[in-house]
Amino acid sequence: MACSSSLQPRLLSSFLGDRLVPYKLPIHQRFCCNPGSTKVSAGLSRTFSGLTDLLFSRRNQDDISNSKRKPLRPGKVSPRRPVPDHILKPPYVKSRQPPGIASGHEVHDEKGKECMRASGKLAAQVLKYAGTLVKPGIKTDDIDEAVHQMIIENGAYPSPLGYGGFPKSVCTSVNECICHGIPDSRALEDGDIINIDVTVYLNGYHGDTSATFFCGDVDEKAKKLVQVTEECLHKAISICALGVDYKKIGKTIHDYADKYGYGVVKEFVGHGVGRVFHADPVILHHRNNDGGRMLLNQTFTIEPMLTMGSSNPVMWDDNWTVVTADGSLSAQFEHTILITENGAEILTLC
Repeated sequence: MACSSSLQPRLLSSFLGDRLVPYKLPIHQRFCCNPGSTKVSAGLSRTFSGLTDLLFSRRNQDDISNSKRKPLRPGKVSPRRPVPDHILKPPYVKSRQPPGIASGHEVHDEKGKECMRASGKLAAQVLKYAGTLVKPGIKTDDIDEAVHQMIIENGAYPSPLGYGGFPKSVCTSVNECICHGIPDSRALEDGDIINIDVTVYLNGYHGDTSATFFCGDVDEKAKKLVQVTEECLHKAISICALGVDYKKIGKTIHDYADKYGYGVVKEFVGHGVGRVFHADPVILHHRNNDGGRMLLNQTFTIEPMLTMGSSNPVMWDDNWTVVTADGSLSAQFEHTILITENGAEILTLC
């Protein structure tokens, strides 16, 4: 949808929080809202926010109004967990300044590809383990502690920790949380869904992956949202190959989500990943006309975020947690892929 180029809603990495690239506008200048509220006025064209609600919120309004879920609220955040001195840390940890998306694509030689496979494999193993912990009564902070311990025991660094001041080693995004949920004292409840987003920094390379898990007895409508989101990811990966336009990723995801009436979050994107956490290219998950084609031996993430209702985001006053404007459920899946002569290799399969 048309909006002024300086405010196009598309250039937030899935882990860039309130940092907009390349325009350098903080998110509070683009979203005029009371953090944690269910109303948001996007600093975009009226068409964008209004039509989004018309297409998605009203289409699924009965699902939202009949929900017995309690609105997500922040809990207590425990102190930052230590990392042993001998573990290699990414450069941004000391600076506390988010580097944004680095210019230049992550294209690898043979050694680089093997390092990416190793970091991707570890990230996948950590994510699988984290998923086994999901059950009613466990605190998201307990999941963070377990993830943190497993990563450092394998000689790696938890990439989110200290990225632009992010206080934890993993993102735990529950129910209406679109992304960047901070692990805290809130215990998971029966019927919750939770996205766990794991990135590890191993031998100088980042491996990035996420999945949405069921907690206890989850209703069928939530299960369907999660199923379709995962299918969107794999359909997008299936079209990736040398020379393919990046924009085909967004079209594939958006077309499939539309079949089920789900919203596609536009403000958060996939990205190149490798020696740096976030690099070119920016991977849009919605229909777009951006240029660029996939390169041989290139690595990047695809990480669609779908919503049952409105895809408009609201940021909490912690400057990280992003939730749906209407409180509807959101789901996300993510893989890091490598473009090969034969298509796309998923590096974060367990």
